Amino acid sequence: MSKAAHTAIVKSEAKRLGFDYCGISAAGFLEEEAPRLEQWLKNNMQGEMHYMNNHFDMRLDPRKLVPGAKSVISLLLNYYTDSAQHDSRAPKISKYAYGEDYHFVIKDKLHEMLNTLEEKIGRSIGGRAFVDSAPVMDKAWAKKSGLGWIGKNANLINKNSGSFFFIAELILDVELEYDQPVGDFCGTCTRCIDACPTDAIVNPHVVDGSKCISYFTIELKSAIPESEKGKFQNNMFGCDICQDVCPWNRFSVPHAESRFNANEKLLSMTREEWTEITEDVFRELFRKSAVKRTKFEGLKRNIRFIEGSE
Repeated sequence: MSKAAHTAIVKSEAKRLGFDYCGISAAGFLEEEAPRLEQWLKNNMQGEMHYMNNHFDMRLDPRKLVPGAKSVISLLLNYYTDSAQHDSRAPKISKYAYGEDYHFVIKDKLHEMLNTLEEKIGRSIGGRAFVDSAPVMDKAWAKKSGLGWIGKNANLINKNSGSFFFIAELILDVELEYDQPVGDFCGTCTRCIDACPTDAIVNPHVVDGSKCISYFTIELKSAIPESEKGKFQNNMFGCDICQDVCPWNRFSVPHAESRFNANEKLLSMTREEWTEITEDVFRELFRKSAVKRTKFEGLKRNIRFIEGSE
């Protein structure tokens, strides 16, 4: 079979499995990103995310991650929802964590896709599936694959559908036809920069991870700095502020993945119920959720912080 035929199989399978967009680029060294990543790390913008210091070479070259890699298949899966927590005073959870943990949902799809590609292409394929699980610069690859551009808030933005997407990759030893990058359509807009309450977007396209509300509420294991008091706008797990204000997200439509559907109990909890949440309720509520990452004590810390009692 030709490269064109293999590529058609890849795109067809991505669509069948419910991915919203699929783009493909040649596996190679990310020259443009190398100095940016080095500077970002040098400026300690990773905060306590020490894992970001590891595997520098692998982050920039997938061929070091997957020997013999020829193609990076980038996939986007929409998680936008128009569901919302019923109590407007309740501590807020980012939209991406309303349903089942995306790692499990997407990994299932990727493994099925890899198996089907082997069947249809007719040979054993050397490759790996990635969803935030290894040193892969997913946004850089999605951009290179023509799925969007990197906005001033450092998120990938798709001209037709906005930015509420999970990004995943299959890195394979199969040569395919490659897509071309698109332009940057942020123009002079600075809404995301202006809206960030912790000034985490220090320059267009540069986010100081150590200042981001998502970092404080998920990644940071030590105490949240007192200097951030009153800035979280009631966010207790993650933050959607810079996406909510982005004009391109007027094109966002609700996702079609049933496993991402909001947990109704989560949506209906009142501010008082969140304040008094027990470990048993936490375990039941977030049994299959990404919120488990912050653990019970971490979530309680976040709630106390935004309630002003820590």
